[in-house]
Amino acid sequence: MKDVALRAGVSQSTVSFVLNGLEEMRISAETRKRVFDAAKELGYRPRAAGRPPKSAASRVIGVMLDEIATSPFASISLDAVQEEAWKQDMLTEIVVTRGDRSYETAVLRKWASDRIDGVIYGSILTRRVSPPDALARHEAVLLNCYDENGRFPSVVPAERRGGEAATDALVAEGHRRIAFITGEPWMEASAQRMEGYERALERAGIAFDPSLVVEGNFLPSGGREATLRLMSGPFRPDAIFCANDLTAVGCYEALKELGERIGETIAVMGYDDQEIAQHLSPGLSTVLLPHREMGAWCVRRLTKAGGQDLGQERLECPVILRGSHRGSSGDGKSRGDAGSGRSMPHAPEPRDGGR
Repeated sequence: MKDVALRAGVSQSTVSFVLNGLEEMRISAETRKRVFDAAKELGYRPRAAGRPPKSAASRVIGVMLDEIATSPFASISLDAVQEEAWKQDMLTEIVVTRGDRSYETAVLRKWASDRIDGVIYGSILTRRVSPPDALARHEAVLLNCYDENGRFPSVVPAERRGGEAATDALVAEGHRRIAFITGEPWMEASAQRMEGYERALERAGIAFDPSLVVEGNFLPSGGREATLRLMSGPFRPDAIFCANDLTAVGCYEALKELGERIGETIAVMGYDDQEIAQHLSPGLSTVLLPHREMGAWCVRRLTKAGGQDLGQERLECPVILRGSHRGSSGDGKSRGDAGSGRSMPHAPEPRDGGR
């Protein structure tokens, strides 16, 4: 769906409304035609295509999340869970618990009584969790979190490898003074992305400079403030790696206020690949979080199509190059196609890598 949206020049929501036949939405005939044409050119089939009759689905997977509204990624994972489950003639039941342990336990007991076929227990933040004891009564997997006791298989993003890959892309452009704007330090994702940044610098023979690391807050306000601090320091960076795309939005704002030309006089790299990344000017080079792949993995693991090992699966976070990673320090060449949004391939992170 994302590729169709890019080809048609519209949002993913517009693509969903058009391809699902929601005529009541005020979408022009010309826009609808662009979406259909893009879908045809890319060979995209709407999720409903090829589905079995709804009466054929009798098995159920329960999905338990702590939050949905606070993150754009929850809907991506849920969409993948529903799509993958439906391919296997399974329905999904979704609950949002906001971390209420008594509510989680009550739902899990009901699902045990209903004899559902498995449970996906998920978190918005990548973190260690202590699932309720009632989860052990189910075939269960953990989505975007992991159990410190290793009782359940889990899937998380390979955040360190993502941080490495992003920094590698900047190094490949010839950048050497690469700054990093962190997220909130208590968040695992923020710490692991910085570890990846440090690893890549060491491998490239670039000395780590603490003056080039500034704490942010994963918001545009933090990105703007941190960028202004970096640019007023004694040594001007030639590239700024932002710990997420919202930070990069604030970074763009500050750099443009200073008269910098992103992708020409200075490089910027984001992380997350939120939809806004493709609409910035120039398009933001960033790292894709594999939430869709993680959701599908959970269903395959529950149905045994994805293997039966316990432990933690870390899915690759590929770099999406759009142009902002270039700059005056580079030679104008990159390993990926900066204009097409193609990703740079990187080796997967070991499954038993440090948490």
